[in-house]
Amino acid sequence: MNYDFSQDHFRLFGLLPAFDIDPAPLEKTYREMQSQVHPDRFAHLGETERRLSMQWSTHVNEAYQTLKKPLSRACYLLQLNGVDALENSNTAMPAAFLMQQMEWREAVMDAKAGRDVRALEQLERELKDGAKVLTGSLQQQLDVEKNYPAAGESVRKLKFLEKLMAEIHDAYEALES
Repeated sequence: MNYDFSQDHFRLFGLLPAFDIDPAPLEKTYREMQSQVHPDRFAHLGETERRLSMQWSTHVNEAYQTLKKPLSRACYLLQLNGVDALENSNTAMPAAFLMQQMEWREAVMDAKAGRDVRALEQLERELKDGAKVLTGSLQQQLDVEKNYPAAGESVRKLKFLEKLMAEIHDAYEALES
């Protein structure tokens, strides 16, 4: 096993750097790599080999977790291209989206306060539809146009939708108890 910690996550899994990847080869390669580098296979060897195996296994896990999730994969692709989309100083958003954010947050609070599960479900569907559109935009922006600033904005929007969906799930749990 070649322990090259400098290669990017895509090369590690034998993939071309792209947002739109086939998850099946990623999963297959991940399982193969884990079977080769799992620390249990090196338990009988010396301290250096065991430590290296642990580091390599951790690296493979982190790379896999990054590439299997669209949002983290998009952030990673942007990072490879010199853009940190989620940097604290990089928070610019279009005014229309900011207004939409406030409306969605208000809708979640109102639905939660009114114990209105249907309103939460409707909002969740709306957010999922928005996330699908943004994911399609990311594929175009990253893989076709190489428009990293626009992709960074899409990532920030998608991150917000993800947070708001988590709030909706928290609201469901609060209503169930």
